Amino acid sequence: MGGAGGRTYVVTDPSDDELIIPKKGTLRYGVIQDRSLRIVFARSMVIRLSQELIVNSNKTIDGRGAQVHITGAQITLQGVKHVIIHGVHVHHSAPHSGGMIRDSKHHYGHRTRSDGDGISVLSSSSSIWIDHVSMSSCADGLIDVVTGSTAITVSNSHFTRHDHVMLFGASNMETQDALMQITVAFNHFGKGLVQRMPRCRFGFFHVVNNDYTHWQMYAIGGNRNPTIISQGNRFIAPDDGNAKEVTKREYTPYSEYKDWVWKSQGDVMMNGAFFNESGGQNERRYGQMDFIPAKHGKYVGKLTQFAGTLDCRVGKPC
Repeated sequence: MGGAGGRTYVVTDPSDDELIIPKKGTLRYGVIQDRSLRIVFARSMVIRLSQELIVNSNKTIDGRGAQVHITGAQITLQGVKHVIIHGVHVHHSAPHSGGMIRDSKHHYGHRTRSDGDGISVLSSSSSIWIDHVSMSSCADGLIDVVTGSTAITVSNSHFTRHDHVMLFGASNMETQDALMQITVAFNHFGKGLVQRMPRCRFGFFHVVNNDYTHWQMYAIGGNRNPTIISQGNRFIAPDDGNAKEVTKREYTPYSEYKDWVWKSQGDVMMNGAFFNESGGQNERRYGQMDFIPAKHGKYVGKLTQFAGTLDCRVGKPC
């Protein structure tokens, strides 16, 4: 739902100087409100966050119509529902020491150190949609989803120049992540990426119609028995002969992972890429109602040609 049904709030001021009493017109003022809002931007701008940006529930951050860059610190979705992040560039997020930061209209408190993720989703957040974003070069993960968060889609986005791209489930001890369900669809994993596209623990992950044109170590990995259904993706392995395998099961012997359900259906494997499937007694049959429809991997180039932020202007269709 995002901010559906709410008013439109226009960001006119790219500054981020006030953390306890944010200035009206700034992005921080908009995201802390306790009501539904669609947040748009008056013009193209670079927003350099001075500390993590804590987003309240029922918000749509909509960068269409401008080129909006959010940098400096991470975007945090903690214990919230119904948030859409669309059409923005997120890059060069750095760790921060924390301090007194407002997280809603009626509350502020002391925050501990932030890691420097691009977008961090945690503490049982749900109904989150990250769409048409362009992300690169953050200090930690580009997108992390942890601690019981679920019902999340990452779609139509473009990722470049980063090591740890997506982490879904941060700890082997967080068994609450067994309820996690995430869809990764129609994204382009591009130049300068190393690993974790995504790296998963415990939950259920549908990876569909993505274009993997670069990785240095592996594309999809995980441990703690996640279910991973890969459908209609294109995997182009690097020339390095040591990184042809799409998958990686972290620190897990075959005797344990042989029953994990990791399936490749309709994927295209190029330049020697291969997907190490598994599945046994825990496997079930999945019908059409379980997933968004997948096209064969040969169509991925067209499906992802507009991944990332869109070049929208007034009077020009996206």
